Amino acid sequence: MDTTRLIIVAVGGQGNLLSSRVLGEAALLSDVPVRMSEIHGMAQRGGVVESAIVFGDSDSTIISDGEADVLVGFEPSETIRAINKCNSGTVVITNLSPLPPFTVAIGKGTYPDLNEVQGLIRAKTANLIAFDAADLAKEAGNVMSVNMVLLGALIQTDILPLTADSIKEIIKTKTKKAFVDINLKAFDLGFSTAKEIG
Repeated sequence: MDTTRLIIVAVGGQGNLLSSRVLGEAALLSDVPVRMSEIHGMAQRGGVVESAIVFGDSDSTIISDGEADVLVGFEPSETIRAINKCNSGTVVITNLSPLPPFTVAIGKGTYPDLNEVQGLIRAKTANLIAFDAADLAKEAGNVMSVNMVLLGALIQTDILPLTADSIKEIIKTKTKKAFVDINLKAFDLGFSTAKEIG
């Protein structure tokens, strides 16, 4: 089986780890070999959280610079920070709703221009799917469902050896009952939006 390397980057509290767990469980459900690793950088305090997931035959979860087939960014500045993992064939999916760090709020830093961020990503990679996932999550019923919106966008690309049905099955069984319908709606909104963007 071909190997597909996925990097997910987010700010602590955005649901990166749940997304990774859903993907991992869906791979197991589909008999797809999968290996995962996570880096937690002060996740509870809004620090970076990075997941590396390798689908297919591989002995390692390490995704070196230039090796990612797909990068999913839950926050635009984290997406650009992880761009070194990409190459000219990488597909990038990013949320365009920023969560500026406290240094920006206190005037000690500046947040990157979103148009410049998108330009830099487009110049280095094969395809950029960029949209405001927070708006879609709100439309689904909970702004915390950004992770499910981005999962929908990811699955729509057909890069991973997983189906929408397998992901939805895991969403139904692995997320809190009170959020299942919202999460499924968020997934569908992300899927259809990514399809429109292409």
